[in-house]
Amino acid sequence: MRNLKNVRLAEVQLQSDLPLTATAWDTASDAVICTFGPTPTNAVIELRRKRHDAYFSDPVSREVFETIASWDAPCPLPELDCDRVLSLHYFADTLTACLVLEGGDIIIVREEPLSGEDKIEIVGSVDVGITAAAWSPDEELLALTTAANTFLYMTRDFENVAEITLSPEDLKASQHVSVGWGKRETQFQGKRAKALRDPTVPEKVDEGKLSSTDDGRTTITWRGDGAYVAVNSIEGGIRRAIRVYSREGTLDSVSEPVDGLEGALSWRPYGNLIAGIQRLEDKIDVVFFERNGLRHGQFTLRLTQEERATWASNISLSWNVDSTVLAVQFKERVQLWTTGNYHYYLKQEIPVVVGREDQSLLGLKWHHEKALRFVVGTSESILDGEFVFEVLHGSTTSPNDVGAVAVIDGKNLKLTPLRLSGVPPPMAHNELTLESNAIDVAFSKTGTRIAVLMNDRFSIFLWSLKSRPVPVPILESSYPLSDEKASRPRQIAFINDNEVFVLRNRKPGKTCIERTTLETRETKVAYEAEDSEQLVSIFTSLGHEALWFSNVPRPGQSVSYSHITMPSRDEFLINPWTQSPAADTHWAKSIQISDDETVLISLARTGGLYANKTLLAKNCTSFLLTPSHVIFTTSLHLLKFVHICRAEDMEVPPDTPETDERCRSIERGSRLVTVMPSTFAVILQAPRGNIETIYPRALVLSGIRSFIDRKDYRSAFLTCRSQMVDMNIIHDYNPEQFMESILLFVEQVKRVDFVDEFLSRLKEEDVSQTLYKDTLKALNVDTSAQALVNPAKKGNKVNKICNGFLAALQKRQDSNLHNLITAHVCKLPPDLESGLQLVARLRDESSEQAEDAVEHMCFLTDANRLYDTALGLYDLELTLLVAQQAQRDPREYLPFLRKLQQLPDLRRYYEIDNYLGRWAKALKHLHALGVHDELREYTVKHVLYKDAIDIYKYQPELLHQITQLYADYLYGESKYKDAGIAYESLSLYTDAYKCYQLAHLWLESLYCAMLIPLPEAELTTHASGLATTLIEENKDYVSAAKIYSEHLHDIPTAARLLCRGARFSDASRLLTLHNLANLIPEIIDTSLADTMGSMTDLLADFRSQLAAQVPRIGELRIRRIQDPLAYFGGDPTATDGMGGLDIPDNVSLAPTDASTLAGKSMFTRYTGKTGSGKTASSRQSSRNRRKEERKRARGKKGTVYEEEYLVNSVRRLIERVNSTVPEVENLVDSLLRRGMRERAAAIEKTMGDVLKLCGESQAEVFAVKAEPAQEQEGVEQDGDISTGLNLPVDAPAPRGGQRAFWESVISISQPQEAPKIKEMKKSALLN
Repeated sequence: MRNLKNVRLAEVQLQSDLPLTATAWDTASDAVICTFGPTPTNAVIELRRKRHDAYFSDPVSREVFETIASWDAPCPLPELDCDRVLSLHYFADTLTACLVLEGGDIIIVREEPLSGEDKIEIVGSVDVGITAAAWSPDEELLALTTAANTFLYMTRDFENVAEITLSPEDLKASQHVSVGWGKRETQFQGKRAKALRDPTVPEKVDEGKLSSTDDGRTTITWRGDGAYVAVNSIEGGIRRAIRVYSREGTLDSVSEPVDGLEGALSWRPYGNLIAGIQRLEDKIDVVFFERNGLRHGQFTLRLTQEERATWASNISLSWNVDSTVLAVQFKERVQLWTTGNYHYYLKQEIPVVVGREDQSLLGLKWHHEKALRFVVGTSESILDGEFVFEVLHGSTTSPNDVGAVAVIDGKNLKLTPLRLSGVPPPMAHNELTLESNAIDVAFSKTGTRIAVLMNDRFSIFLWSLKSRPVPVPILESSYPLSDEKASRPRQIAFINDNEVFVLRNRKPGKTCIERTTLETRETKVAYEAEDSEQLVSIFTSLGHEALWFSNVPRPGQSVSYSHITMPSRDEFLINPWTQSPAADTHWAKSIQISDDETVLISLARTGGLYANKTLLAKNCTSFLLTPSHVIFTTSLHLLKFVHICRAEDMEVPPDTPETDERCRSIERGSRLVTVMPSTFAVILQAPRGNIETIYPRALVLSGIRSFIDRKDYRSAFLTCRSQMVDMNIIHDYNPEQFMESILLFVEQVKRVDFVDEFLSRLKEEDVSQTLYKDTLKALNVDTSAQALVNPAKKGNKVNKICNGFLAALQKRQDSNLHNLITAHVCKLPPDLESGLQLVARLRDESSEQAEDAVEHMCFLTDANRLYDTALGLYDLELTLLVAQQAQRDPREYLPFLRKLQQLPDLRRYYEIDNYLGRWAKALKHLHALGVHDELREYTVKHVLYKDAIDIYKYQPELLHQITQLYADYLYGESKYKDAGIAYESLSLYTDAYKCYQLAHLWLESLYCAMLIPLPEAELTTHASGLATTLIEENKDYVSAAKIYSEHLHDIPTAARLLCRGARFSDASRLLTLHNLANLIPEIIDTSLADTMGSMTDLLADFRSQLAAQVPRIGELRIRRIQDPLAYFGGDPTATDGMGGLDIPDNVSLAPTDASTLAGKSMFTRYTGKTGSGKTASSRQSSRNRRKEERKRARGKKGTVYEEEYLVNSVRRLIERVNSTVPEVENLVDSLLRRGMRERAAAIEKTMGDVLKLCGESQAEVFAVKAEPAQEQEGVEQDGDISTGLNLPVDAPAPRGGQRAFWESVISISQPQEAPKIKEMKKSALLN
């Protein structure tokens, strides 16, 4: 749906005795290399350069162009009146021009010849003459055909590498077999229609007859990659044949015979089609061939019989460099054709001034780098033109955004209002037939008027968009343009609905912008360019209220922008835009964001998207503007939205379509056609031509938010419903406003089922902060500060809304009964009791309403749950109503309800609560009935001891019984401490001391045992047992020592236990207190020696562990830095021992589970992405993760987890050393007290050495510097870990077994926090 817009049209008229004979591009300077001559009267060839900034308003002679060389060129062939330039090619890298002449000479002209080189040199000559020549696209081979029917290859050094004779035998090279694909005869035409005829045999077989106007020329054309070349020549004087040769000179194929085939030939650079011309009696077709010589479609040139006989008698073809435009050259004009969805569109027809009728155009030359720039010349003029692709669409502002799009196709204008009718191209909703070929089209502000620019006028058509179906536009009026011969209209623009501006070239070098008022038909020049100024384009602002234009003020300057204002009716004021970008931009649109601020959005060919001077994106392929967004596509196939604001504040979303509403993925290569904000639709066109309508979340949510701001809740609700948007946004976007407008919401939505749907979709999540976070607010408001202002109250949002609806609809019970029921049911948790109570009240007023309400409740919630809730209200009539509506089996509920009806109230309540499992309530009913024995049995059965204790708290006797039952229960559940407390509270000390003994509570156990009291022997045995338990199981030597000293009176044993607990001072005091000082050497000194030996062994273990692990950590880190691929290359998740395989990254493996995992490189393992896609990731189960976690915990030597394991081991060792320091200090002091100075000094020195070694290890193990690739910020949020590793932005965290590996890599790659080392207080007696 794209059209060609002219952005450059530089025409030079020539007055010279030597005619222009050939042109070529100098791509280095965008200059045109021209040859003048020779003629029959003047056999001189002049080679000149026309600079790209050379503009002339009057006819000029050739002398104004820079002369490169000039020489005499007499024709060596007597049968020619004069020589002719067949090929002119310029080598920009060597500043050399190559001319191939028809007489047979091959000439090179060097602009800067080296020493020993001639400026002009004839490097080769063909005696019989040359009929055609063409250089390969890589400029390495020159292909020639001669008058002797030979085909030559020459290198760039003009060495002949192949010589092939064009013989009739070549026609037998291809045995063509066509199966008729796409032909009419192969289509189904009914069961009896030509049933016996072979569809692969055509009705008419072409013989290859020559056209009556065939000029006998030979044409050569190369494929875009230079691998093949095609030659179109007459074979035997009877037919034309297209031969395809490989680069080595091997004949590849010959075309099938085609009647009326002429000499024009052009191979599409893309490589799939070779275009030629077929002239028939009633039409002229552009026919296409495949490389194998078979026909592959065609299209007809739209020419009358008179045109075919006059200016269409000689036709040439030329594809542009990117295969998007086919130029069809006639004698006095050029047509530019494009294709889409297998349809060819005539986009532009460019007339060219030709001096005499017998003259025709020189070959059109496309620029080799700028795809849509060309030069075409005649003997008396040079036309340098450039186009860009642009979609002609209507307004993108509401309410005029009907999605109007115009597609130019010669005299047919295809119009489609995409909002009303999504007709795919090449079809259209309306096709408007014009009197001449259209050049440009513009829509008015409302879209009801269409301005069509043609060569001699522009016409205004009225389009009735309100009629259904939309009719074809009708002609309102036509406005003739200037009748100047050299006038070339280029572009047209519509301001509001009554002003039309036209950009046209009045004559060569003179460009102006004219304004026409439709009502008065008055035309005035709004702006006229200076002599050296080039006007590029005109366009309207977003609201169609102002006209902008882009221009190049001086040659060599970049494109700048200005806009035109009218202070008075007859005065035009030009306002240059000072914020124009520095780059050359060819697509632009402006929007006024405030009274004094405007933003200009522009796009360069290179993909740079600018807001004023600010670069927004470097890879933009198309863009559109709405009042709220800049919408653009990127070369990464993403559609992005940028909120409209000041240019410097615009924020482009990252390439994260999964997390940001402003970015979404689109089909590969799609480009924007138009946007309709009122319906939230964006129209895209794929490269093959089909269109797609999408509804991006950014537009949808923007529309919903605007509806909510205007309190148009019906539109917001219907949009959420149709676009599958979470309806919670209606409340969450502006909670206070919604709670105040609940009644307005109900009145606007009207339908009860819509209100029910809204209530049923409520949830506690604030979707305005999660799913649909408003990115526009996020630009200006700090989310953390906003959270402080409006703190989220979890757990009350849904109930708050439901209560609001209940309050608002309380007086509308008749019309909104279902909504009231739904509000009760949708609470969290569902308030079924309140809903049933409402039904109970309705039952007294209207039984029909009550039944309807119960039926609605059964629809909304589980009927069985509703039945239980109704039964729990003790209302048997209501329960019966619910059971009937729930369609329960009467044989089940009727006997049960009858039984309940016959019981007394309290007993009925008990039976109901017992049936429903509400045992606490049932217990209270039993208490009210006074059946205490039954209550005790019920308590034991359902473990209701706490409830029973609470019931009997004022009845001591019954309380004592329940408490004892509870204590017995706790004892049976092995809760000995609680059971002991309960028994003790009941003064049951025998049971209590046993429970305390089992709970290892020695103080409480001895206390209760002495209160019994136990006999002395039993008490001693009991105390001894407690001490043994403390020593063997709890290692509580101090408590055991107290038992031996206070209850068993065994002082030596108590002292030994205190020494085992490192309480040497307490042991000495205890011995002295009981007059056993003589045992101090035996007990204390022996214990000190044993403790010192154990401590020495422990410290030695510390040193050996550090000596082994720290160097290993350093070795692993060196390996990781020097060869990370080998370090991480093994697969930690392989279950078959393949983890250590060294598999290179460049080996293609079959995508099996083992090979895919083992073949991962370091970087694919970081991203977790492999060739098997989702299948591989789905196989990483939680079982594999647990298995991998066990491997990680073991840290086996040689695995990737070893370094992490060793670092954690050193950390734990340092923590253990810190806990050992107080023990060593105590040991040193005790040794000194006993006069063991040497031993104290030795143990203190050993401890100091260990602490020093820990400090050195700490510096080496934990002082990890971040590598350059790891200096980025890492964020861990919601379980997704992002590290400093150089990962793709959208790389997800791996799952399963790979997750453990991922976390291990992060752990060893990030700096580690070093543990603190505790200092030891050294004794002053030793230092």
